[in-house]
Amino acid sequence: MNGNYFPKYDLQSRIQHSKFSNGLETGMPSIRFDRVESPEGPDFKQVFSGLIENLNTEVNAPDNLLKDVMQGNRNVDIHDVMTAMAKSEVSVSVATQIVGKVINAYDRISQISV
Repeated sequence: MNGNYFPKYDLQSRIQHSKFSNGLETGMPSIRFDRVESPEGPDFKQVFSGLIENLNTEVNAPDNLLKDVMQGNRNVDIHDVMTAMAKSEVSVSVATQIVGKVINAYDRISQISV
């Protein structure tokens, strides 16, 4: 046997780079660097203010539809009012549960000793 036997593999070319690579070897932008430097989505305040606006719209929808029915608008049916009331009730219930979960999370975080 020949003692100088080494397999001739070009390992560097066989490495598959992904979007999680640091980007220095491939010249491709890295997902890790991009996320740290520039946030892609809205911030926490914008998300919650949007949710509050949507909840306000859902809660006011049955009242507006009921006013239209009482004024004799033929385009609005009483079934639409009942559907809007059910959606409003579910939205308020979900919002109440979310508030409770956020308060519980805040209490747990505040109990962590540093």
